[in-house]
Amino acid sequence: MSLTYPCFLVNYKTYEGTAGTDGLELATTIDAVRQQTGASFAVAPQTPDIYRIAEATDLPVVAQSVDSTAAGRGNGNISLASVAEAGASGALINHPESQDAFGDVGDIVAGCAEHGLESIVCVDSVELGRAAVAFDPDCLLFENPADIASDRALARTDPERVEAFVSMVQAERPDTRVLLGGGITTAADVAASLECGADAAGAASAFVDASDRSAWLSEIATALTEAEPR
Repeated sequence: MSLTYPCFLVNYKTYEGTAGTDGLELATTIDAVRQQTGASFAVAPQTPDIYRIAEATDLPVVAQSVDSTAAGRGNGNISLASVAEAGASGALINHPESQDAFGDVGDIVAGCAEHGLESIVCVDSVELGRAAVAFDPDCLLFENPADIASDRALARTDPERVEAFVSMVQAERPDTRVLLGGGITTAADVAASLECGADAAGAASAFVDASDRSAWLSEIATALTEAEPR
């Protein structure tokens, strides 16, 4: 299932309580809010859980990481073919916590297209974004790595930087979407991200740490449904 915009990506990373049946229960909660509100959500679970969540929900599932590897040798690598067969809709590439050699990014983006996966390339600057957009990814995830797991959403702390990034993408490759991450903790952060021109936002710890996850997601959904798509 493809991502639709504006959307919100919930990344489980490897937080406690997000694996196996616990991770599936969280995905079911996200999917229930999606159905109740009509907002677009996607989830990035731990790799072994891609299949079970893709099978049990209608959420687009994004692989947290994939490797640039051909069939054959590559023990322990995560192939694009494997996550596509498991039911993933897309893949994160070059995440700050699992970075790829930048020379491999173009190959992974091309491989995603070959396997029907949406490519989401993570970058931390306008300059790196300009280099990455030349690979024609489906989406660029823009964030300041120092803001991860904080409450410093870029759309609030440096909206001009976000707007400059969005303008660059629109000028270079207008079909590429922009997702903001890092420090997204509230619906107001999501609204600010979309007002700056982003197509999507995402979070990890803010969702996992929410005392009432359904209520938190419902607030996020309101910000998404009230936004005007770019």
